[in-house]
Amino acid sequence: QVQLVESGGGLVQAGGSLRLSCAASGRSFSTYTMGWFRQAPGKEREFVSAISWSGGKTSYADSVKGRFTISRDNVKNTVYLQMNSLKPEDTAVYYCAARAFTMPIEAHEYDYWGQGTQVTVSS
Repeated sequence: QVQLVESGGGLVQAGGSLRLSCAASGRSFSTYTMGWFRQAPGKEREFVSAISWSGGKTSYADSVKGRFTISRDNVKNTVYLQMNSLKPEDTAVYYCAARAFTMPIEAHEYDYWGQGTQVTVSS
């Protein structure tokens, strides 16, 4: 069992930056793939980024590639999402998710979810 708690969301102007954190508790964090997803009002939850258990492999949605960076610290049991050059269309609730071994981009493939943190980008 893994418990996930996101933090770092907030209100920022377009072009600004935020860093989201997801603190994990429970066993075997270092063996889990970690993902970030987001959901805007009236839209389906969408993949943002994922990182393998070792941090050696990462994946990004085309919409955030070159602007967002995912990383993890397996000593601190935390995964991060550095978001730069934010756009109004990045406004959403951002969720952290975890699953063992593989690194899918489909939300339904993830077993554990945080409660989400709101990111609002003003124009």
